[in-house]
Amino acid sequence: MPRFSVIVPAYKVQAYLHECLESVLTQSYPDLELIAVDDRSPDGSGAIIDEFAARDPRVRPLHLPENQGLGGARNAGIRHATGDYLLFLDGDDTLTPHALLAIADRLKETGEPDVLVYDYARTFWTGETVRNVVSVQLTEQGPTPFRLEDRPGLLHLLMVAWNKAYKREFVEREHFAFPPGFYEDTPWTFPVLMTAGSISTLDRVCVHYRQRRQGNILSTTSRRHFDVFEQYDRVFAYVARRPELARWRPVLFRRMVDHLTKILARRDRLPRGTRAEFLRRARAHYRRHRVPGVRVPPRHALIRWGLHRTYRALQRAAATRRRTTKLAVGLLRTARALALRAHYRVQLRLPLRADRAVFTSADGRGGTPAALEEAFRALAPHIRTAWLAHPDTAAHWTALARSKYLVGDTGFASRLVKRRGQILVQSGQGTPLGHTGLDLQERPAAARDLDFEKLLRGVDQWDYVLSANRHSTLVGERVHPGGYTTLEYGSPRNDVFQKATSADVARVRAALGIPDDTVAILYAPTPRDYRRTQFCPLDLERVLRRLGPRFVVLARTHGPVPHSARIIDVTGHPGVEDLCLASDALLTDYASLMFDYANLDRPIVIHTADWEAYEAARGTYFDLRSCPPGAVARSEDELIDIFATGHWRGSRSTQLRTAFRERFCPYDDGRAAERVVRHVVSGETGLPPVVPLADRHPVPSTAASLTRAPQTTVPQPGGPLTVTDSL
Repeated sequence: MPRFSVIVPAYKVQAYLHECLESVLTQSYPDLELIAVDDRSPDGSGAIIDEFAARDPRVRPLHLPENQGLGGARNAGIRHATGDYLLFLDGDDTLTPHALLAIADRLKETGEPDVLVYDYARTFWTGETVRNVVSVQLTEQGPTPFRLEDRPGLLHLLMVAWNKAYKREFVEREHFAFPPGFYEDTPWTFPVLMTAGSISTLDRVCVHYRQRRQGNILSTTSRRHFDVFEQYDRVFAYVARRPELARWRPVLFRRMVDHLTKILARRDRLPRGTRAEFLRRARAHYRRHRVPGVRVPPRHALIRWGLHRTYRALQRAAATRRRTTKLAVGLLRTARALALRAHYRVQLRLPLRADRAVFTSADGRGGTPAALEEAFRALAPHIRTAWLAHPDTAAHWTALARSKYLVGDTGFASRLVKRRGQILVQSGQGTPLGHTGLDLQERPAAARDLDFEKLLRGVDQWDYVLSANRHSTLVGERVHPGGYTTLEYGSPRNDVFQKATSADVARVRAALGIPDDTVAILYAPTPRDYRRTQFCPLDLERVLRRLGPRFVVLARTHGPVPHSARIIDVTGHPGVEDLCLASDALLTDYASLMFDYANLDRPIVIHTADWEAYEAARGTYFDLRSCPPGAVARSEDELIDIFATGHWRGSRSTQLRTAFRERFCPYDDGRAAERVVRHVVSGETGLPPVVPLADRHPVPSTAASLTRAPQTTVPQPGGPLTVTDSL
């Protein structure tokens, strides 16, 4: 008897069925049977099912003699199921990796409940993935398992069958089955939740719900949307047969009216000329199933009174209001833009303020501009500092027109007029590994719609460009050619790594919720230029399962972050410097953060699984694999072995990191911002000398990560460390 019976009905889904079935059969939890039901599909779905059945004995194909619809196909699957739990998956949807393992663990943890409710995410043809907006109802906090009366908010979830696991014994005992027609999930889901003796939740996305451009049943214009009335009649009939469920009638009534209102409002569902009929039937159902004495919200008035003409008039009025509002907003924006341009021209005629400095940063108020702003206040207190306001404000243009010092790591407004006496400091965004500037002219995937002429007009306004090392200087002056002066003084944003204390590290770790005695890995991959939508290159949940409970991950990614107690999503954290201080090691691929993190002299591991693709799309200035800052993993399995064996912090990794620091961190001694301010503002030439690398003492990471992992054999020197060396 398998643990799970996954039932997949298939009808006209041949384009998606391969992916659907593969998502089930490749689960890390293999104890399952896959019951694939060919609902007399006229396309190749049946043949695809047979191909999978011939390849994997866990696939049980069913070919129905005639089309029975989604509900009938599911019922056929239930009759043939032998698993402990039933799961339903539509033929164009997919299970997420390790979903069944997470479901199995949660079922065991919560005492084998009758129903387990898990989460889903909508996936669009554009590649966008959006999680369920009411996932808060799936919190795992509080007593569990429970009954519906303990968590009635579950009734506000999307009423579908495929976001739950059902104990087969419970389904058979209660004789649950799907009815024919559209909206067949409604008379299944409500009775199941109301009757279940025990329910638990799993706060994890287990299903990717495909949003097809065309072909979605519920987005098809058809009279079959009238089936919704019979489906709700079945729900209320079920409640009538079970007096103990009578308390749910008010909730079910409100859900029904909301559902009918939604169908009526959707233009793609009801055929032309049928809305009045639908509204009449909706009004009849309202009267039939309303519970006397129960207050109803005002939005139900349309259904309650059957005001079809009023509804049409309100629709037309709303459309007119939208058009009028859109036109008015456009006119206001145009008028505001003209007013701001006039304001800017006036400000340009007023005297320049020598005691003003304005800052801007791509990270909001972080990075090098933030470090320089702090140095301005400490070393040049006579200069008033401010952060650049939103471009739609007069303050923004006043600051650009009248501040003597303009400091930023991104380009300023294209309409910026550089005045005589103004000093523009371009701080940059770190040491480049991937191509940038004019080098992107031959890299259209990375350049996207970058305007190179506009880029060079901005470069012509620069007075100073900051550089952390000789590599950055040589690259920068070639790809951003101009008449500026390069200040090769180090990176001001890295000053904090030399000044922070152990107390600062403890404070940041506590604020992020990092448990004591754990190794915190900061995972910070770079965006992929060759992908339309971003993703997480690693299966972080699998990595952490293999490494054990002592490891946690701080995930700063450009794609969805999996929900796990040991994965802390820090993508939106305002200060990357704090994340570096809080972590015990950096795991990255090609992000320039590695050049900054090296100043902490903590372990760095590089994951280069798609190096060839990244290099082809972006281009690189050197082969990172030949001179890495630490161990190099070419695959996820190699990465796991590097951490599991301890080579991530071994002697060879230290040797590689030392060479990397000598090349890219020669000036980051904690006084880079001071040198910049003394030179730019005070004109000093006798700047503070650079502290040698050997004499620097950055704040150490937590002791737990460096004393508890076993020491390992050091591989032979002479090249970058990979898992091949350790094995």
